[in-house]
Amino acid sequence: MKLHSIRLPHRKASAEMPTLKTMNPPRVVISMSQHGGVPCTPLVQVGDEVKTGQLIGSSDAVISSPVHASITGKVTEITDVINIAGKRNTAIVIESSHRQELHESVKPPVVTDRQSFIEAVKNSGSVGLGGAGFPTYVKLNFDPKQSKADTLLINAAECEPYITSDYRALVESSHELISGIKLIMKYLDISKAYIGVESDKAKAISILTERCQAEQGIKVKVLPHSYPQGAEKILIYNTTGRVLKEGELPLSVGCIVMNCSSVIFINDYLKTGIPLIRRRITIDGNIVNKPMNIFVPVGTQLSEIIRIANLRRTPDRVIFGGPMMGSSVYDPEMPIMKTTNAVLFFDGAVATAQPTPCIRCGRCVRACSLNLMPTELESAYDNKDVERLKKLKVNICMNCGACSYVCPAKRNLSEKNQLAKILLRNGGNV
Repeated sequence: MKLHSIRLPHRKASAEMPTLKTMNPPRVVISMSQHGGVPCTPLVQVGDEVKTGQLIGSSDAVISSPVHASITGKVTEITDVINIAGKRNTAIVIESSHRQELHESVKPPVVTDRQSFIEAVKNSGSVGLGGAGFPTYVKLNFDPKQSKADTLLINAAECEPYITSDYRALVESSHELISGIKLIMKYLDISKAYIGVESDKAKAISILTERCQAEQGIKVKVLPHSYPQGAEKILIYNTTGRVLKEGELPLSVGCIVMNCSSVIFINDYLKTGIPLIRRRITIDGNIVNKPMNIFVPVGTQLSEIIRIANLRRTPDRVIFGGPMMGSSVYDPEMPIMKTTNAVLFFDGAVATAQPTPCIRCGRCVRACSLNLMPTELESAYDNKDVERLKKLKVNICMNCGACSYVCPAKRNLSEKNQLAKILLRNGGNV
């Protein structure tokens, strides 16, 4: 079976820019919803002094992930903020004391078996660093008596333009990646692992291939240079040949899929005990003088990123993430989240084009890697035809945006798919 895909311009100007050291912002705004699932409840109060790595938010819910202080300083405010998805979340504001002191609780966890490993991953605050931020420990905490994972898939595709943060992680932290893979394989009793890397990342492929030669059961899988190569279903098929059906999780086909930066973080946490409090991000765009990769504390505000971005002009569009699946930022005080992998700055952005009638060219159908029919889905949504939306399988759309990208009529196909999924979740009510 040949999967549909599209080719996007590369534009990875920061690919050979080594990651800069962590910046020290004057304050951070740390959302209690850094993950998919139930938001955390603050554990600190206004006026409290906190140290780097200190637990400041937690939840007893199964699908949640703890939140930690990313800098040392004083809690000056606990407030509501509007996140990038337009939802209101509680956030803790910490003013920096201009020194970095690790909290006394920060120490390497004691891991001796599967359960202590899962507990360590949970306490680390680890979430998926390549997607929606699903709590990592939930993904790994499956019952081996009911489900068997035989393959660990490392997503290192990074197929969107501009973003190179994962690529730099592969080049700079290949030893940590392999070490993290071995730890996960050991404690979850997984026999083999594939590192999926797009063919255009020759340097990373060379480094990883050499490291894997001495490793049992770990191989580099060179993937086609196409979009959306990093999507879970696509990655699973292109590495194992297994097909993930609608409504299934990767575990149903024996796979655990993890982003490469997530695996590197888990390795580092087990060695140091430092929780997930910083992100390696790419700063790029058509008005950035010097594209870069840099570590930033979680909660760093966009205004601070602008200060170091060395922009030629004032941007008229800022995106967290990539140009295909990222989100436009409307507030200069928007904070970096655990899931943010890039901040892109643009000017001269094309104004939203008015869609024209569909010319039935079929480009959107040929672009969809999941073999959906975007024009039919658009029609079903416009008519609020819930049953037809279900029949056309709108829920398996992964919002890659390929259909909208190739549409000569500039129709909002991908956007309509997401609205259609919301319509179904609401039981057909707008």
